[in-house]
Amino acid sequence: MSVSLDKVFGVPAAALKLQSQRVQLIGENIANADTPEYKARDIDFRAALAGAGSDRASLATTNARHIPAAGDGRGGGEQRVQYRVPANPSLDGNTVEVHREQTRFAETSVQYQAAVNLLGSRIQGIIGALKGE
Repeated sequence: MSVSLDKVFGVPAAALKLQSQRVQLIGENIANADTPEYKARDIDFRAALAGAGSDRASLATTNARHIPAAGDGRGGGEQRVQYRVPANPSLDGNTVEVHREQTRFAETSVQYQAAVNLLGSRIQGIIGALKGE
């Protein structure tokens, strides 16, 4: 009996990857807060996670008359990076709002830690099942 690790770890693993990418983008935004014409970027976490879930559950068409599954053709590794619309744009064209980025960074860090904890509990459950506990 083979076990697919994607099915075992599923959403927590995808969430961990997305949170990691989002933390990197937010860090880049904060680092470029004083760069003229820099545009703040982010990943729409909910849309990206929903897309990651649909990548795993692909549908096979066995007849030419079947309707293919809707999708944008991208794999789970590519996430659509979006630009933020600032509440208070600066005169030099920079759209980074440091106080908002710091808040997003803190929120994303907490979400990342939650995904790590959930993934860890799944691993502990698998270890317990293998040991027969």
